Amino acid sequence: MESLRRARPGVPAARQALDLLQALARAPGPVPAAALARDLGLPRSTTYALLGELEGAGFVVHLPEERRYGLGVGAFEIGTAYLRQEPLARLARPVLGRLVEAVGQSAHLAVLHGREVLYVVEERAPGRPRLVTDVGVRLPAQLTASGRAVLAGLSAAQVRALFPDASAFVDRHGAGPRTPTQLGRLLATARAAGYATEDGEVTPGLASVAAAVHDHTGHPVAGAAVTFPAGDVDEAARRQLARRVTAAAGELTRRIGGLAP
Repeated sequence: MESLRRARPGVPAARQALDLLQALARAPGPVPAAALARDLGLPRSTTYALLGELEGAGFVVHLPEERRYGLGVGAFEIGTAYLRQEPLARLARPVLGRLVEAVGQSAHLAVLHGREVLYVVEERAPGRPRLVTDVGVRLPAQLTASGRAVLAGLSAAQVRALFPDASAFVDRHGAGPRTPTQLGRLLATARAAGYATEDGEVTPGLASVAAAVHDHTGHPVAGAAVTFPAGDVDEAARRQLARRVTAAAGELTRRIGGLAP
C-alpha cells in the first residue's frame, strides 16, 4: 500500500490529511498524535499542523485531558452523507445491468449486516423466475452466495465472532452449514476459487454464484451475484457465469476506488 501511495501523483498535504483521517477511522478509539506520526511516517510538526487544520474544520476533535485525537462531527457528517447518497448502489446498477444483458440471468448486490446480508440492488432479467432478493430483504449470510463471498474475505476471528457456535446458524430449507467447521470448509472453497456458490439453499431449484467487491483497504464490502435455475445451467456454464460475476465485481471494486486483495 505504501509503495502504491508513493507512486501516485497528487497533493502531498491532502494525501497526508487523508492518511490521518483513515488512521483515526481504523483505530478503536482516540489516538495520541505521536502514535499517528510514527505509524504514518510523518514529522511531528507536520502531524500537529494537519491535526490543527482538521480540528478547525470539524473533522478531528482534540481530547486535551487524554492527549489524544479522535474523529469529529465533520467526519460523521461525511459518513451519513455517504449513506444518504447510496453511491455503492448507484455505481453498481449499471455494472449489474450490463452483467444481466450478458448472461440473461438476474443479478443482485448485497452487503453484510451482522449474520445477514441486506440486498441493496436487484437487476432482473426478462423472463427469469422472480427472486426473494428484493431490495431491502435480509437473508442468512451463510446460506447465500453473496454472503459467503463476503465472509470468505474476512479473517477467521471475524467469522468466529459472527458464527461462534451451532446456535448462530439458521436454515431455510434444511440445507446449508450448521456448524463453524462446516462454514469454514465452504469459505475455504470460496477463497480458493475466487467466488462463492449456493445451490437451492435460499430457494429450491435456484442456484447462485457471487464474488466480493472490495474497498480501498481490500476489505470485502459487498457481494455481487447472479441467480439462475439450477437445472438449466451445466457445470461449464456455471464456471462461465462465475467468470462474468468475478469480472463485474472487479469492475465495481475499481469504480469505488477499491483494491483487490
